[in-house]
Amino acid sequence: MYSESKYESYIFIMVKRSLQASSSGIQKAKRAFALKGWTQENLAAEVNLKTRQPIWRFFSGRPVDRCTFTEICGILDLEWREIADNPPAKFLEPGETAPINIDNLVIQVRSQRKETIQNQCGILQLLDINHPVSIDEIYVDVNILEEIASQQWFEISDLQKLEPTEFNRFGLGEVEQKQISGMEAVQTYSKVRLLGKSGVGKTTFLKHLAIQCDRGEFAPHQVPIFITLKDFAEESSREDAKFSLLNYIHQEFIISGISSPSVPETLVKEGRVLLLLDGMDEVLKKNMTQVTREIRRFSKKYHKNQFVATCRTAAQKLQLQGFTDVEIAPFTQAQIIIFAQKWFAAFTPKTLTSGQEDPSAQFMEKLNLPENWQFRQLVTTPLFLHLACWVFHGQEKFPAKRSDFYKQGLDLLLSKWDETRGVERDEVYRGFLLPQKLKLLSQLAAVTFEQGQYFFEQRVIEQYIEDYLRNLPSATLEPEEFQLESEAILKSIEAQHGLLTERARGIFSFSYLVFQEYLTARKIVASYNLRALEQALGGLVSHISDPHWREVFLLTAAMLRSADSMVQLMKQEIDALVAQDPYLQEFLMWASEKSQTIPTQPKFATSRAFYLALANSPHTAANFALATTLDQGMFLDAALDNLLLEVAIDHSQDFAYVNACSEALNNILTMVLDAGFYKSVQQLKEQLPPSSQNQEMLEKWWERHYSAWVEQLRKMIIKYRNINHPWQFSPEQQQVLQRYYDANQLLIDCLNSNCEITTVIRQEIEATLLLPQKELEDREWQ
Repeated sequence: MYSESKYESYIFIMVKRSLQASSSGIQKAKRAFALKGWTQENLAAEVNLKTRQPIWRFFSGRPVDRCTFTEICGILDLEWREIADNPPAKFLEPGETAPINIDNLVIQVRSQRKETIQNQCGILQLLDINHPVSIDEIYVDVNILEEIASQQWFEISDLQKLEPTEFNRFGLGEVEQKQISGMEAVQTYSKVRLLGKSGVGKTTFLKHLAIQCDRGEFAPHQVPIFITLKDFAEESSREDAKFSLLNYIHQEFIISGISSPSVPETLVKEGRVLLLLDGMDEVLKKNMTQVTREIRRFSKKYHKNQFVATCRTAAQKLQLQGFTDVEIAPFTQAQIIIFAQKWFAAFTPKTLTSGQEDPSAQFMEKLNLPENWQFRQLVTTPLFLHLACWVFHGQEKFPAKRSDFYKQGLDLLLSKWDETRGVERDEVYRGFLLPQKLKLLSQLAAVTFEQGQYFFEQRVIEQYIEDYLRNLPSATLEPEEFQLESEAILKSIEAQHGLLTERARGIFSFSYLVFQEYLTARKIVASYNLRALEQALGGLVSHISDPHWREVFLLTAAMLRSADSMVQLMKQEIDALVAQDPYLQEFLMWASEKSQTIPTQPKFATSRAFYLALANSPHTAANFALATTLDQGMFLDAALDNLLLEVAIDHSQDFAYVNACSEALNNILTMVLDAGFYKSVQQLKEQLPPSSQNQEMLEKWWERHYSAWVEQLRKMIIKYRNINHPWQFSPEQQQVLQRYYDANQLLIDCLNSNCEITTVIRQEIEATLLLPQKELEDREWQ
């Protein structure tokens, strides 16, 4: 870092031809001024000034024209060299030049522009937060991808193989991309363009660079200049303005009190500027050609400087010659943790009460719960991570209705994000209002999701848009115009809202899977009349066995004013899965009958679920019994079934097993209430040889009696407990049962999703879960 004490005063005079008072000089001048007993207007009149502004600038330590400065000092009977900060040895005469110390010029300019840079870049106004926050309090270092995903070649068939949980992985599933830090990227490339989708932190990173440079912690030999390109375009489009970056920089310097045009010109010629150009995609189309041409011209002419520009990934076709394109990567788990810690430190009370958990730790704990994986997919950008922190801060939990959170996210991308930053976009929708845009996006989401398409080729999505346009009542375009219009709308959705994104060359998807699911559910809920809604719900429940539709079911249930019809249709579809198979009906009948024998009855559906699991998945039933408050008889059945599982294993070489069997039967006896069953268990226990027998005797008993002993145990359990029947399901029946179980679980999740369901319908569905067809029909006749 360069020392300001070594600054050569002639540079200051040559370049600025102005002086400013030092701190001690200001105090001397104020004492002399007080002795005069004048006002600032009186002093201005003595110096023959039209206004008192130069007097105010003099006393506040700001630059003042050197003649005015020396005259003020003379009237106050002061030696101007004792008052001035870094007074020059002599003034240069007109036309006289002096050698330039460019290092000291950089220091001087950065010093004078410090306040401007701090105001421009040092504070952030976060969405829905009523006060600004320092960038240092909230900034998290970003990572950079040197390969742009949308420029890579992939077959769409490869992308369709991705599971929903892999959908939002940058690099598309198996394709891993190396990441470097943002700082490393701008240090590696002298001209770099940062690409990224909405809210990924492009502007914040640029502002961070400006602050770091101003502090001398990054590019200490350069002067940071932050330019919002939409402001540059608007200012330069005025009739009296010169469309020039150099001229615009000069105007920026004037704001900081640097009036000489030679200062910015000297800096850029010497390569001493870090030029930060924000928001190429935010420039209106009518100005884009001029802006892009000027950036190219300026960066080529003054190539020794360092350039960093930002642009949404969708607008990357606006090429900048000589610039290297890189992409900001989504946040990693570590970055999410750091952001949460900073966010809650900035917006929550500074001190925690005794025993109070750190809110950022609570946030991460809830975020990492299995049921919140959809939130984890969405909060990989600072924009949505901020929204999640803000929502969690108010409720100390994530919203029970995820649809509300997704709606806020869509509102952000479609309008609010641009509005809060004063960005005006080119209108490509031909007068579409926000509800019409949502309708179009919902149609695109529904038609692609219905066909199982998470990824789709550009021509396919354009055809969907064209079909939508043709069906509009006001459609008046010629056939060839529809194609052009659909292309323009696709580009607009991608560039303006970031809701559709090019994942690879010519292959698109929704930017987040949750938005495709949410918009699909919205299309169902927004059906224009009752009949259309019933048809839409009928189409939805036809996917009851498809796990990919799970989130759409939950979102639709949460968004409906009344979910009665939906859950009733789901129940009918679920029962129909097994209605035509007599063997599966017999299986359900057994579970129902068994559940009715429980003395202290929990919910019938709970006990039916337990026995279905016991017969088909014993380990699941055992865990179910341990995790749920169940009747003692159900614990007994779980213990017996577990014992049968154990005896089916060959323990002929494990002589400690005989003792384990005896202990298991002792535990079972403590739960048996039936006298006949108790006696039978006791007799079986007594048949086991004592564990103290020698190895030879145990082996003989095992060989002669073990199989018969196991068979007695099995028959006894069937006789007294009516479990462990030898159900033999075919592979097809196993699949049907699994779909049946999963669909019932989905129905229960919908019932528990805070959706609007009348009490009568809820009770009826809960009472009839997992019932065989005969009992369902009997209930209808009652």
